[in-house]
This record gives sequence, structure tokens and C-alpha cells, in this order.
Amino acid sequence: MLFPVSVDNLVKRFEGVDAVQGVSFCASRGEILGLLGPNGAGKTTIIHMLLGLTSHDSGTISILGMGMPKHRYQILERVNFASAYVSLPGNLTIMESLQVYARLYNVRDPARRAREVMAELEVEINPKSLVGMLSAGQKTRLNLCKALLNRPEVIFLDEPTASLDPDVARKVRALLKKMRETYGTTVVYTSHYMHEVEELCDRVIFLARGKIVATGSPEEIRQRSNMKSLEDVFVSIARDGELRDLRQGGVE
Repeated sequence: MLFPVSVDNLVKRFEGVDAVQGVSFCASRGEILGLLGPNGAGKTTIIHMLLGLTSHDSGTISILGMGMPKHRYQILERVNFASAYVSLPGNLTIMESLQVYARLYNVRDPARRAREVMAELEVEINPKSLVGMLSAGQKTRLNLCKALLNRPEVIFLDEPTASLDPDVARKVRALLKKMRETYGTTVVYTSHYMHEVEELCDRVIFLARGKIVATGSPEEIRQRSNMKSLEDVFVSIARDGELRDLRQGGVE
């Protein structure tokens, strides 16, 4: 079976520190997979390696059946990325910025596609507004617009709803579900909002100190830990660096 995202024994070290330690996982077509864990767990580093922004020290990465970084340019034509913490050029207007990125992805009729993604995300901002003058929430929505331009088969999202008000965040979640159902888009994303994860994710991977400490559906992990909510699981892992199976008195 060909997985759109496949990672095997991935390792990354920074100045002698193991930021990612032997991580392996796959994501199926149309799956929404959450990478969760406290700050410093290795989530963003993994996404950066999947995009070829950061090199990996050992292990293998396959995206859409192609090895990263060997086939990076072919892969990037068919995937996309958004983060609430990445800024687009501030001296361009919204429309100019989206059209520049559309051309980089070889999108036909960049102006039309820019208007389409703005409509999909209900971005009701003057397209002639300078990106640098937008609020944090508006910039986050613009980043999401950029990530949809090439109709990606795989989309990587690093805290995509940070800075968004609850209404807009709900619309983003609805759009991701629609993409999964309509186009079979695979979504890999990080979030610290556990209510969002429980609503959206088919499966989650909890990381701590660069290692996978738990994987399964949100419900499976709650039951395994005998905790009331995924937020309780998150807090426990952040404190202990592992998932304790309270039913058995053991460790996951």
C-alpha cells in the first residue's frame, strides 16, 4: 500500500542533542493526522524535515511515493504548508502575494485561483491591503490561503488556527474536513488545542523529547490512559514525558 506520507526511523540532532529519535509513522490518503506534544517535543522539526527545510541525519522520508530530499522539487509541487508563525512578504498586497505563490506552484490563472481560495476561507479583506498591515489573525488566514493555491494532495499545518477567533477556526476545520472528503487530501498538523484535535483527527501521535510515546485515535488514547479528556493526556505527557496506562499501572 502506498502511503502519501511515510517516515521510517527518522533521526535529527542539533549540536549533539537528539531532537528527533527514531520516529516512524505513516499517513493514509484522506487521513487527518495530528502530531502532538509539548514545546520542544520535535513536532515542528519533523514537519520541516518532511518539507526538506531541515535535513535529517538518518532514516527515510517518502512523500507521495518519492524520497525526500532527492525528489524535493517534484514533491513540493504537490504538497503545501502553512504556519501561524511564518510571515509572508509584508510589502506586497494580499493579491500580489497570493499570485506570486500561485506562479511558483505553476497554478493556471493565478488571479482567479487567489480569489477562489480567499472565498473558500471567507477572507473579507481588501485584496489591495498590504500584508504587513494585517492583524495576526488575518496573516494566519492568508497563510492558509497560500497553502490551498495548488490544491495540494498533502498539506502540512503547524498550529494553523493559532491567532484565529473561534468562528474562523471552526470554518478552517470545516474546510479541512471538506478537502479530505472531496479530494482525499492528507493532512498532517500540529496543535495545542485538544478540543480541535478531538473533533478533527482520525489519529494522533504524541511526542515527548523527540520520541513517540503514544499513537491511536483520540478516543483510544483517552481510554488507554483512563483520562477524561485529551487535554489531560497532553498535560500528563508534558509533565512525565510518557503516557501512563492507569488501568494497568504501567507505561505505554
